[in-house]
Amino acid sequence: MNLDLYKHIYLIGIGGIGMSALARYFNAKGKHVCGYDKVQSNLCMELESEGIQIHYTEGLEYIPKAIQEAAYNEILVIYTPAIPVENQEILYFTEKGFKLHKRAEVLGMISRQSFTIAVAGTHGKTTTSAILAHLLHSAGKQSTAFLGGISKNYNTNLLLAEKGNILIVEADEYDRSFLQLNPDVAVITSVDADHLDIYEDKADLHKAFKQFASQIKQKGVLLVEESIDIDFPVPEDGAKLSYSASTKADYYAENIRVKEGRMLFDMAALDILPGMTYEKKQEGLAFILPGIHNVSNAVAASAVACYLGLSCEDVEQGLFSFTGINRRFDVHINTERIAYVDDYAHHPKEVSATINAARQLFPEREITVVFQPHLFSRTQDFAQEFADSLSLADQLILLDIYPAREEPIEGVNAKMLLDLCANPKKETCSKEELLKVLEGEKLDVLLTLGAGDIGTLVQPIKHMLN
Repeated sequence: MNLDLYKHIYLIGIGGIGMSALARYFNAKGKHVCGYDKVQSNLCMELESEGIQIHYTEGLEYIPKAIQEAAYNEILVIYTPAIPVENQEILYFTEKGFKLHKRAEVLGMISRQSFTIAVAGTHGKTTTSAILAHLLHSAGKQSTAFLGGISKNYNTNLLLAEKGNILIVEADEYDRSFLQLNPDVAVITSVDADHLDIYEDKADLHKAFKQFASQIKQKGVLLVEESIDIDFPVPEDGAKLSYSASTKADYYAENIRVKEGRMLFDMAALDILPGMTYEKKQEGLAFILPGIHNVSNAVAASAVACYLGLSCEDVEQGLFSFTGINRRFDVHINTERIAYVDDYAHHPKEVSATINAARQLFPEREITVVFQPHLFSRTQDFAQEFADSLSLADQLILLDIYPAREEPIEGVNAKMLLDLCANPKKETCSKEELLKVLEGEKLDVLLTLGAGDIGTLVQPIKHMLN
């Protein structure tokens, strides 16, 4: 299917982080891009300022005339699985005989024309992809990158190469999306159980990851985090390598410490591919994102960068100049009086990793966590694991569960989760009450965590704390 033949691109759910990157991609290619979303988010407003027409009321009369009158073969309709199937616009295009494409399918089509690096894993995809894109960009090696977050270095979720055909994509396991990809290089960062509304169980999830690994092209490379205990297939005529930030591996970090608000670590390689540039131990690499998990992401990105021909100096300079991603251990205030960090963590492993990273960066300080659980099903499936992770905080404030695409489940709520938590100070409150509750607290280090709409409170909280 030749994407160049389409004149109009219509996106249903255009404001999502992945969908908005596609909108920007096609807009940059000179296509007429427009779409629908339920909420006028900051991302939607940015897209509108870039000339993309968006409407926020569901209904056929709001679909632009150019779309309604265009020939059938001139329009590419893309939707996100987060939009319900009974959405009027989805029904309109389906009834008119259009083939609607999921975001992942279109990403798969784009990737077929490129040398593709796909980063998969239940956590770490966005950070690893963003670090890799920055390493290449800062070394003058261009790549197009679809990111699942806003890069602080470039203030966008899409990097476009003017020349060259390297493509970096996040290979999302939700809805089995990553099975649309046939990458040249694949990274697998983690395979913790998640999305059990899609997968039968952990074994079913692992089976999908094995299938993803089996789709790597001939002579391709698979890079896997050392602790993952799955026997992934080796790409035909290619290679399988490991990486780690906690043990020896083909690529690994050691001597990890914190100095002046940065992670410092040494990086070494036990086994590299023929022709790779990495041949020595590098000492004292400095990196902005705290936590062992983020050092691990940096090692993975560095290994791929070396495979693509970057020198040790390129890697060192790129890691140092990387400034982070919005809502990924995003430090908004850092003074001796008060520190405030916001993070997208929405899985028990991510929650504990973020709290532990905060302990590393702010030793011997009191940590208050505000957590907005994301999805009733995830809260139910991992209730005890969430409780164990959240209990790492000195004080806990739980917001109501953010439902996203789900209907409530009886008995699954913030109070149920709070009862399982062992924090010395803990309470629930509504999102609307949060600022008032925080005003009455003597805060030292504050973390706001969650993948729902808790992000809309970041600026009001920051304003209040300042």
